[in-house]
Amino acid sequence: MSVKVSVVVPVYNPGPYIEDCVDSLLRQSLPPGEFEAVFVDDGSTDGTPALLDALAAEHPHIQVIHQEPSGWSGKPRNVGIEASRGEYVMFVDNDDYLGDEALERMYEYAVKNDADVVVGKMAGKGRPVPVELFRRNHPRATVENAPLMDSLTPHKMFRRAFLDRIGLRFPEGRRRLEDHVFIAEAYLRAETVSVLSDYVCYYHVKREDASNAGFQRFDPVGYFKNLREALDVVERYTEPGELRDRMYRRWLRNEMVERMRGKRLLVLPDDYRREMFGEIRDVINERFGPSVAAPLAPTQRVVAALVAAGRYEDTLAFAEWEASLTPQAAAGAVRWDKGVLRFDLTAGYTADGAPMVFPADGAHTPPEGAPEDVPAAIAWVLADTTARFASAGVDVVVRERATAAQYYLPVEVTREREPAGEGSGAAGGVGLRVRASVAVDPVVAAGGSPLRPGLWDLFVRVKMGGWARECRIDPAAGAPRPAQNAAVTAGSVVLPYWTVRDTLSLDVDKASRNLRLDRLSPSAVTVADGRLRATLPLHVPDVTEVLLRLTGPAGTAALEAPGTLTPGTVTPGTVTPAAVTPSTVTPGTVTPGSPSPDAGAAVSVLEAALPLDRAPRAVPLRTALAPAPRAGAPRFLLLPVTLRVTGEGVRVGHAALPQAARPPGGVLLRLGRRLPLPARRAVVKAMDTLAPGLRARLTEDKGE
Repeated sequence: MSVKVSVVVPVYNPGPYIEDCVDSLLRQSLPPGEFEAVFVDDGSTDGTPALLDALAAEHPHIQVIHQEPSGWSGKPRNVGIEASRGEYVMFVDNDDYLGDEALERMYEYAVKNDADVVVGKMAGKGRPVPVELFRRNHPRATVENAPLMDSLTPHKMFRRAFLDRIGLRFPEGRRRLEDHVFIAEAYLRAETVSVLSDYVCYYHVKREDASNAGFQRFDPVGYFKNLREALDVVERYTEPGELRDRMYRRWLRNEMVERMRGKRLLVLPDDYRREMFGEIRDVINERFGPSVAAPLAPTQRVVAALVAAGRYEDTLAFAEWEASLTPQAAAGAVRWDKGVLRFDLTAGYTADGAPMVFPADGAHTPPEGAPEDVPAAIAWVLADTTARFASAGVDVVVRERATAAQYYLPVEVTREREPAGEGSGAAGGVGLRVRASVAVDPVVAAGGSPLRPGLWDLFVRVKMGGWARECRIDPAAGAPRPAQNAAVTAGSVVLPYWTVRDTLSLDVDKASRNLRLDRLSPSAVTVADGRLRATLPLHVPDVTEVLLRLTGPAGTAALEAPGTLTPGTVTPGTVTPAAVTPSTVTPGTVTPGSPSPDAGAAVSVLEAALPLDRAPRAVPLRTALAPAPRAGAPRFLLLPVTLRVTGEGVRVGHAALPQAARPPGGVLLRLGRRLPLPARRAVVKAMDTLAPGLRARLTEDKGE
């Protein structure tokens, strides 16, 4: 059988961080006979060489090459290419890992599109990754029609024959940006580059010891010497004009201007940032004409102009102003609508904690050359933001906490200008706000697939003027608490909740506590003619099959009763099944001691036919509900009621839930919820500082 893909992994002293990489290769859906892994050990001095040799001895599709240390990743990758037998070559770093179906999906996509290069969707655990590039699949991507230049790391799949035909290999030796040189030429000389965006193929991981090669502080002189080599590649394979300017602009923006902005610049020692400033100034003036910087965002244009003019102090002052700016997004009521979670949010920027104020009459009149001074630069940026406000917007993504895989959510955006409040210091100024209606459908939210079990956090990227910064979603003033009841949808239990830091998240099939099932009272459960009926704080989009389990004393077999959850609507004092005929379910009254759901809360009516003929007599039967009985391993949620079958009928009693099923935190968290948001965050920070781990033990961050 021919080898479809060779995975080349350069290795140098990864320690335990290589375990995830190895495990992901062993989990690949592509059969072992159809791919190989080539580990090139670049003179590791830890226990990795022996571990890899043992791995190769156990798995025939894994080979290990040992060599003297070369100082960087270029030579190990080249050695791996020469040793590879696959039709395609995939590069993986030893501290990163692949999605389980990555090789299979990327290879199939490569064959389908006859691609020389395949770029798979990436996720970053503590590391930034491209975002815009992966909005959709691009079967025929080019530098001109897609933001390919956002991704210059080597973690892609390449046709081996393509690499050999053009003689493409990595620069070797201890150096920087060898991947930029390699990838820039690949993009320019490939017949077809395909971008696969509907599955997370590659996970970039920031090591806790911060020893990833790309995270080490670099020598500015050597770094920008290597950057010039990447620019040389572009110059070699393009003509002067828009394509060349577009590619140059990527390095100007990412490797130069962004290093001179905001907190990223301010945290550096002064001597180091002065040296870097000088090197960046030289590259800009040597290699980039005015047409390269012209399309940059306003703030980036200001920084590029100040650096080109050699105005270090002004660059620093502008960075201090930008560091004071923070995006902010707040959501109102969170509601379920036929299985889709909906909420409205308002987003904008603050300066030193107060809403930013912009001139009412903006103008898009870029200055010629560098601004006169920093106040003039700020005034132009603010006026330009007002002028461009019609293009402001937000992106909302749902991000898996465990893996950092993220997916865009559908939003509908409107924009509002409102007079600045009194005391803002800008008479006649305006506030600029973006409002968005957001829909989270758990059935398709993960790129067309259901959200996997786990914790998912919601993030907003606020795009306004020259900024596109990310923040979490806070609760708006008066937002209901808890966020909303859980929903049973897509075979999962999905709970929206405000975290202990007051940011919006989703719990998928993890929460047992905080589902509010503990509020169910025996008086709210009725049994008549062998049928149990109760109102539960769970939303269902339609009539949903469930399973009720009855468990008696030790030694007795558990009984199971198929049932249904029917959508219900809440009015004060009653729960009425929605869209169900009266002959199926009759309205039920919320009696004293029942869950007392709020008006508009998501609820459902549980009905189940009890197997009374098989139930033991006069013993309490614990009850548990499986909202998704067709799952491979149905998860049962305990209910705080017992059933006791007697000669007179069925008696419903109370059953205390085990500690693990009770809401966490007790009095401390209930009192904390009453504090204003800034005070709550201050308390959380103090807890984390003075008693590390205490908050985690109180909340476990699962629907807290």
